[in-house]
Amino acid sequence: MGFTFDDTDTKGVASPITEMHRLIAKDPRNAEKIFPYIGGEEVNDSPTHAHHRYVINFGEMTEQEARNWPDLMRIVEERVNGTRGSHSTAEWWHFERLRPELYDAIRDLKRVLVISRVGQAAAFAFLPAGTVYSEQTIVFADEMSSLFTLLQSRPHEVWARFFASSMKDDMRYTPSDCFETFPFPANFETHPTLESAGQSYYDFRASLMIRNNEGLTKTYNRFHDPDERSPDIFKLCELHAAMDRAVLDAYGWTDLKPACEFLLDYEDEEDQEPATSNQELPTRRRRKPWRYRWPDDFRDEVLARLLELNRQRAEQERLSGAAAEAKSKKPRKTAKKSADAGQQGLF
Repeated sequence: MGFTFDDTDTKGVASPITEMHRLIAKDPRNAEKIFPYIGGEEVNDSPTHAHHRYVINFGEMTEQEARNWPDLMRIVEERVNGTRGSHSTAEWWHFERLRPELYDAIRDLKRVLVISRVGQAAAFAFLPAGTVYSEQTIVFADEMSSLFTLLQSRPHEVWARFFASSMKDDMRYTPSDCFETFPFPANFETHPTLESAGQSYYDFRASLMIRNNEGLTKTYNRFHDPDERSPDIFKLCELHAAMDRAVLDAYGWTDLKPACEFLLDYEDEEDQEPATSNQELPTRRRRKPWRYRWPDDFRDEVLARLLELNRQRAEQERLSGAAAEAKSKKPRKTAKKSADAGQQGLF
């Protein structure tokens, strides 16, 4: 956090953003190494996924190169140098984990798909590619609406919730468990219906959040609220169903006819506080874990098909790998010797 300029510092006394503007006014070159910084909180809570932090980022520069920005280097030297443990890199003016492979992968993209590592909604969003992303933001190096359609759809949510861990009532999305194992439909990148269904959903959701001044978390709380009566939320539900239909069709599962209901994810017992003298036992009510989702039997059928497809893909990879290995180990055929004694030396 020593690299960041936030709206308020840790003591809530002053605004480091003011310091940032002062440094840029003093030397406009300082803006070259200050970037927007965004984390999972902004992704989930801001209606526009707007950042409120900036960060000093020297990339993979050497210390000598970084000292060409002395104002910024002084800040990092004061706030970061000497504060890291012995396990950290010696380049204290760098982030501990630079992730150069990420920024190389998104260098030519205008936007990237992201999800907060932890959240209730399991909601994906697009962010500008020229941003520094916090560790709590998982980034997919892709700008296609078809990928958004697949990941935001209920088939992927069913898969992700089955394999993900949890933090309190929130899902903890881990790419190795939720994304890398997910069996995508064949040729989804060029599927026109996936692209159009996802773009329609995303555009409507974005405008809805701005109109209501509500981020993803509040929007999906309303989405899953059985008492919600907003026509806009009903429309969002319809567009979500259209995405699900497009995804199921992309798998060729046209026999499946999904229908959503408001169902409890689990039975949530009412928490009770200790009673005081001469008082009845007070009850502290928690929000019921309602979700607008597929019934359990339909959800399990989709999950079973995805698991079977995953198994088939794994078997195909195993066989192709075994075949490639056998081919590499197979001895080369040697040419037969010619009956012409004069040619024998060629073989």
